[in-house]
Amino acid sequence: MANEIELRLNPGLDPAAFAPVYARDKLVRIPDVFAPETAEAIEQLLARHLKWRLVFPEPTPGGRENVAILSQEDIASMGRQAMAERMQAVMQRAQNNYGYLYQAYPMIQAYISGWDPGHPIHQVTEFLNSPEFLEFGRAVIGADTITKADAQATLYARGNFLTRHTDEGHDLERRAAYTIGLTRKWEPDWGGLLTFFDENLDISRAFVPRFNVLSIFDGRMMHSVSPVSPFAGTGRYQITGWFRDDPVGG
Repeated sequence: MANEIELRLNPGLDPAAFAPVYARDKLVRIPDVFAPETAEAIEQLLARHLKWRLVFPEPTPGGRENVAILSQEDIASMGRQAMAERMQAVMQRAQNNYGYLYQAYPMIQAYISGWDPGHPIHQVTEFLNSPEFLEFGRAVIGADTITKADAQATLYARGNFLTRHTDEGHDLERRAAYTIGLTRKWEPDWGGLLTFFDENLDISRAFVPRFNVLSIFDGRMMHSVSPVSPFAGTGRYQITGWFRDDPVGG
């Protein structure tokens, strides 16, 4: 595993070319966002060198929600029957259009908590909060107040999904959601589409996972990730997060 990654945006990108699209649609797709060698290095990092954790919601006795984050060791120690029961509960909630199930590496939590010291994923976290990336985001979405970027790496394997929802926090600190696609040669029939809905819950737009594509959108638009098909030939790799304007250090 390489200890150093050359992290830089595609020097040919001009945010001014994308800002009018975001202003009009509150959604923009930006191809070739990273320099090729950067995108390839991050792709390999996600595909080969992360310790993924299974993420899904669980209600607590008090009626609040707990986000379960299980390592492979956690799952193995739990036993097949106990895990099956938890997955059944996840699917039952999803029938009511609420829930998610995917694998993740919470990059900000890992960075702050000192997980995996020296791992190059932390360089990616730092880059996503660098002046270069934040200024690009500010210019595209027209928000000079952006101070940081949340980030988590995600892997949607067969059967994983994210039901339709809107992102909370846009009246507080979240100014725009973003996803960085790091998935090659994905077929539309494999599912895993980033899908947007209109007021009638009809699909207004849907996007196949792509490689080296940055999507920025207003999280108040209803969206989902459609379930990944049982015959999908690979995993759906992305980095997702929000451009935020809460105080530095907050």
